[in-house]
Amino acid sequence: MKKTNLFLTLFLAVFSLGVVAQGLNNPKCKAQEKGSTLQVLHVYSPCSPFRPPKSSLSWEDTVLQMQTKDEARLLYLDSLVAKKSVVPIASARQITQSPTYIVRANIGTPPQTLLLAMDTSNDAAWVPCSGCVGCPSSSAFFDQSKSTTFQDVACGAPQCSQVPNPACEGNVCGFNLTYGGSTIAANLSQDTVTFAADSVAGYTFGCILRATGSSVPPQGLLGLGRGPLSLLSQTQSLYQSTFSYCLPNYKSPNFTGSLRLGPVGQPKRIKFTPLLKNPRRPSLYYVNLIGIKVGRGLVNIPPGSFTFDPATGAGTIIDSGTVFTRLVQPAYEAVRDEFRRRMGPNATVSSLGGFDTCYTVPVTIPSLTFMFAGMNVTLPPDNFLIHSSSGSTTCLAMSGAPALNVIANLQQQNHRILFDIPNSRLGVAREPCS
Repeated sequence: MKKTNLFLTLFLAVFSLGVVAQGLNNPKCKAQEKGSTLQVLHVYSPCSPFRPPKSSLSWEDTVLQMQTKDEARLLYLDSLVAKKSVVPIASARQITQSPTYIVRANIGTPPQTLLLAMDTSNDAAWVPCSGCVGCPSSSAFFDQSKSTTFQDVACGAPQCSQVPNPACEGNVCGFNLTYGGSTIAANLSQDTVTFAADSVAGYTFGCILRATGSSVPPQGLLGLGRGPLSLLSQTQSLYQSTFSYCLPNYKSPNFTGSLRLGPVGQPKRIKFTPLLKNPRRPSLYYVNLIGIKVGRGLVNIPPGSFTFDPATGAGTIIDSGTVFTRLVQPAYEAVRDEFRRRMGPNATVSSLGGFDTCYTVPVTIPSLTFMFAGMNVTLPPDNFLIHSSSGSTTCLAMSGAPALNVIANLQQQNHRILFDIPNSRLGVAREPCS
């Protein structure tokens, strides 16, 4: 097949310090972030410093590579549900090295601009710090020595008990993250962090000082989960544990969306579904998915496919870091088979990596609807189909999963997703995000 550029090359990350500086300083990309609203950049946005150069990979190769990274993300999420102490190395690479959506934050006094990957399934923030041993030279470092408000967290501080594997070096609280054969060692630190126009003094985050293996983040990470060190917990009085984001469609010319912090300015016309809690992993955002429609037809999904079970971690989560929605195998097969039936018996089905429902003829399925408790979300084709840039191949952009249903960011694009933690609910409204 002819080599083409596809939006999936968004996710092939090639980093350089020169590109980072260019992206941060390009005046065309310095949007005025007002109030408590941050600009959200896709990693392949023209304004993203992590945008890779033009790829010569074929469409098939880019799909296969993206699926590999998404599989790794799924392993990571499954490990969270199972509460394993060691996460497979591939999943660490996915959560730290291949962000899909990033935001700017200013850290320190005077402020240093860093980019942080949005992640609704993680809690703590972390950034590569100056002097990090083993961090790639392509990283954008936070120089803690140049900030007059920077300080390390002491061993006896309450925050020290909230990090994985805490350890004391002198009186400084440190911690280690282990991913298979790779490790990240960081000090727990505090500094002033500014989100848009809001400054938060004494924000606690991990300052990465040592790293081994390939699981080293080239950018920071902003945890939007519900744990004690997450953005929501640390800014509860400011943002009242409420935020929303709007993720742009990959066809958007600017590739920019928004992250809106706090209850002010959130949409009034919006549908809600309850958020569920899993005591084994309370940071994840579980929702009650009860059915799926292909077109107007309700899919006959096997009973129990979407059942929420805190004991096993089964159920459905909303996740900003996974690209393609995953359904447990019986549910996926039912949706896939109905999709194929709508295409007719004469349409030849092909496969591409983990996508087993691809066509080289026009696909005419009008919509796909996720039915949640209390609301339905109907998606246009751009939210569940992927196309080669030549238009010759189209695939159903979903696949099966062993235990956990994940509503991913491709399916969330051009929607305002509102996380209202005080009222334990998640809202969804259609919105052009750029």
